[in-house]
Amino acid sequence: MALNIPGLVSLSVFFTFTLAAGIWASWKSRKEQQNQNPTEMAIVGGRNIKVCVGLFTATATWVGGAYINGTAEIVYLPSKGLLWVQAPVGFALSLLIGGFFFVNPMRSKNYMTVMDPLQEVYGNMMGSLLFIPPLLGEVFWFAAILASLGATMRVILDIEGSLAIALSACTVILYTLLGGLYSVAYTDVIQLVFITLSLLVCIPFALINSATESIYYTATHKHYQDPWIGKIEKQYLGRWLDDFFYLVLGSIPWQTFFQRVLSAASPSQARFISYLSGLGCFLMAIPPVLIGAVAASTDWNQTSYGLPSPLERGESAMILPFVLHYLCPTYISIAGLGAIAAAAMSSADSALLSAGSMFAHNIYRKILRKKSSLLQAADREVLWAMRTSMLVFGAGAASLAFYSNSVYDLWFLSGELVYALLFPQLCCALFAPSSNTYGSAAGFLVGLLLRLLAGEPALKIPPIICYPVCAFLDGSYMQLFPYKTFTMLFTLGTIIAVSYLATLLFQRNLLPRRWDVCNVLGETSTHTPLRQMDKQTGLQTVPLEENCD
Repeated sequence: MALNIPGLVSLSVFFTFTLAAGIWASWKSRKEQQNQNPTEMAIVGGRNIKVCVGLFTATATWVGGAYINGTAEIVYLPSKGLLWVQAPVGFALSLLIGGFFFVNPMRSKNYMTVMDPLQEVYGNMMGSLLFIPPLLGEVFWFAAILASLGATMRVILDIEGSLAIALSACTVILYTLLGGLYSVAYTDVIQLVFITLSLLVCIPFALINSATESIYYTATHKHYQDPWIGKIEKQYLGRWLDDFFYLVLGSIPWQTFFQRVLSAASPSQARFISYLSGLGCFLMAIPPVLIGAVAASTDWNQTSYGLPSPLERGESAMILPFVLHYLCPTYISIAGLGAIAAAAMSSADSALLSAGSMFAHNIYRKILRKKSSLLQAADREVLWAMRTSMLVFGAGAASLAFYSNSVYDLWFLSGELVYALLFPQLCCALFAPSSNTYGSAAGFLVGLLLRLLAGEPALKIPPIICYPVCAFLDGSYMQLFPYKTFTMLFTLGTIIAVSYLATLLFQRNLLPRRWDVCNVLGETSTHTPLRQMDKQTGLQTVPLEENCD
């Protein structure tokens, strides 16, 4: 296949336009930050992001390359089908639950990151440990997005994937470095509009292609392959429910979500953005679902792709660009290519900003510079730490993108760790005032151990714990029991139980209070002799500096 010159030119124009929008947004943010805290401007947009912009950026954050490509692929796969497309409903419910339960306690205290309540309740040391899973998740997510984009460019433009990865990474890093949340939010508006219009333009051409059977007929009738509506077999019901709860609850404890709602001017606006973006995520699934249905209804032998089919060649992950390239006219497929690039960039910049924000605010400011001679890092210094970390994380993710298979697997595993470890910690920090650092540490260790012992087939990690209905499929064991949700609930129970037990033991002097190194009772033994301590003291709010740092 020859180099697609029009496609390359179109992509270059799109990248240039996106970069220009990001630079304009950075100029706008610098203009508005004259009377604002520069760090707060970079992380949460000075809490002055307009509702319309907030809605677009919150929707675009979830509707990324993995979302549209993955939705089309699942509909296309005969072993899955539409009934296994859980992300649209899962993300919509996640944003609904997040807006209803989590926005008020986070926004009312003017937190800047998802790590703030964790450090406030559990202390800096425990907070730095809890920072690891989301950091890995954001970096691997960025790398996976770049890898997917590189593979797509290789299919449609016949250029080296490394060139597309490098170009995308440099563009995203540059405008995110310059403008922080403002640049990300305003470029998300452009990208989401471009995704919607491009895919909607491509779908009619794919539907009327002579190689494609009616998707209404193939939804329930076997033609070229099994019906694309799919089915959920009884033995896979536990796995289906596990994946569904993972999407609904596991999508909440991410900085990418809270960065949007915390940037709103008020809690009511934040909730409104969360609710409507959930609806937006659901509606944005319609184009990729139709494209996956078209792919399942196509006789690929009638196209220039030929036989064997993408499924038989093991290229089902590329089904969306294949439909755009082989079932649409060239000028239309170029528009679809822009949609894929826009979707990838809308998620990549969010991941990069999220990782940099948490490192600069929660690690650099609160831990690395806390005990310096300056007591606390100046805002300008934190801002430069954020930019430096984004540059490092972005370069590292771009390097990892060349190992696409491993990156995808690591991304899924780190996302499961966020669900199993971070979601229970956040719930307890916000809604269980009796939780403390001892419970947090015990929950982290128990949850991590349970998840790792369950194994991971994609990474060739055999299970040590075989839950009920553990099946041996395709040469490896697969847990059909909802073990991810079980691990999350067990972690939640461990945090609450150990926190209560630790408090009880110290309050009743069953353990010497000098052993209370995390000071969960709000007492400092260095200032108050043990004999004079009030034995009736209940659990108190502990200043961050005194809480197990």
